[in-house]
Amino acid sequence: VQLQASGGGLVQAGDSLKLTCSASGGAVSNYTVGWFRQAAGKEREFVSLIRERGTTYYADSVKGRFIISKDSAKNMIYLQMDTLKPEDTAEYYCAAAIGLSYSMGKHSRSYNYWGQGTLVTVSS
Repeated sequence: VQLQASGGGLVQAGDSLKLTCSASGGAVSNYTVGWFRQAAGKEREFVSLIRERGTTYYADSVKGRFIISKDSAKNMIYLQMDTLKPEDTAEYYCAAAIGLSYSMGKHSRSYNYWGQGTLVTVSS
């Protein structure tokens, strides 16, 4: 499966953005899809994931502010990000793998397929 992330941009603190992960060559309904982010000079970190049947998980840092969802008909995964903070500034990546549990899915090394990143910048 090929993935392409989009929707990043420059926003102010408190604003919202919606990221999209478009998939081709495979159905997102067959994959666990995760969002990760990497800030400058920092390691890539888990943000959220949605499993094949729709179960969702979030990092504590985004819980209550971000919502992951999928549209199987459009073969897309979304990350709605509300109440953005400057510390959310990072390159955001979507990734996919088959059959990941939450404990596996929060680790970037568990994913086989990655999209290019989309940059989110939140100004204070």
